[in-house]
Amino acid sequence: MLVVDRDEKYREWLRLHLGILCPDATIGAIDLAEFEPWSARVTGRNCDVLLLSAGFGASPEDPQAHGLDLLRKLRARNIASAVIALAEDGNELTAVRALQLGAADYLPKRLLTPERLKTSVRVALRRIEQRVVSRLADLAHTAQSIALDSSVQEEPPAPGDVADMPPAPETEAPPVIPGYAITKKIGESEKAVVYLAASAALGTDVALKVSRTSREATAERQALEREYNAILAIRHPAVVRIHGYGVEKGFEYLAMEYFPRGDLKARMYFGVTEAETLRYLEQIAVALSVVHGAGLVHRDLKPPNVMLRENDEIALIDFGLARTLDGGSHSTRTGVLRGSPYYMSPEQALGEELDARSDLYSLGVMYYELLTGKKPFTGGSAIEVLQQHVNAPPPRLPLSLSRHAPLLARLLAKRREDRFSTGDEVIEAASALRNGAIPRAEPTAA
Repeated sequence: MLVVDRDEKYREWLRLHLGILCPDATIGAIDLAEFEPWSARVTGRNCDVLLLSAGFGASPEDPQAHGLDLLRKLRARNIASAVIALAEDGNELTAVRALQLGAADYLPKRLLTPERLKTSVRVALRRIEQRVVSRLADLAHTAQSIALDSSVQEEPPAPGDVADMPPAPETEAPPVIPGYAITKKIGESEKAVVYLAASAALGTDVALKVSRTSREATAERQALEREYNAILAIRHPAVVRIHGYGVEKGFEYLAMEYFPRGDLKARMYFGVTEAETLRYLEQIAVALSVVHGAGLVHRDLKPPNVMLRENDEIALIDFGLARTLDGGSHSTRTGVLRGSPYYMSPEQALGEELDARSDLYSLGVMYYELLTGKKPFTGGSAIEVLQQHVNAPPPRLPLSLSRHAPLLARLLAKRREDRFSTGDEVIEAASALRNGAIPRAEPTAA
């Protein structure tokens, strides 16, 4: 899915909300000014659902009807994305014209609600499903025709017949990066794709992270270079090892340590014991102490960003959102959200400046999830989840896990002054609990 809007704060909130509605989707967000260059090189596989926020004018002939013009261009290029038109202005006439031009739905932006958006996304996904079913039916019909023809004609079809056959499904070829032989795609996000690749220089497999957008086409340049520099400043087993950074044909790439065992999210599917939970808690706290000691706050701590080594030790990855603790390096303005709604601290949900204690709150969310197999805060929209982080008390642990409640309460305190100040304090408390001591329930001021 891709969100297109000129307002950075609005498109990020919309992206987070879609992340709740469609947790398995990859959701990107770009500025309206970047959309035309993006659409000029996009194919049907790049985006299934497109949420396009633009002006639709007072009539279909209105020169300000920029959204209608964009729909015409998408239609002319046969882009298969299901488009949800979010109209900044417009009326019934422009709504009808937008639908005629292929939009799956048309929503006045000022009337958009979480429930209305949910319905609209379902309509768009239904359209995608219908296209897939139709496509499969066409392929089945073609296969049947070929099978029938082959019983009476053994000669290959004439060149003119080939053109009448449906084209083969599109495949996204991996990039060519000198020095790396790409094997397969192993992950992706809104900004980058991660491949498993063999490094000629190292003689081993690496995780190769390649940006989706060229440096010249994005306002947020050198994103992977910043991540490279952040990781390079930290030399510790609890943080992913970095092997190299480069730019190939305008696209950044980052070569990193590869983890065959996968991440903590996958590990949690098999269930985690109390002892394992405390061990993972301590290890992640150690990693955060190292990161914070290097003057960084991670800002996107969650199970998929905690990888497992062969000896079951953890390593933090994905420092794309990491920022300095002194506030000297910020690519996002206050009030613009980054990260996952499920793991955001109250201050992060409010768009405030962050410090190390925000990462410790995210660790508390993971602690609860490791213990119970559930997230402490869920909801039907990103806003619902974020509001719970700010206002709702965490759900009570089962009686059998009650000895973890004081430690959990310190980590999930709404006021950052009531949380642990450092990862070292968390390590001490977790170690004491593992050794049979019950941590005190009263928070201490930071």
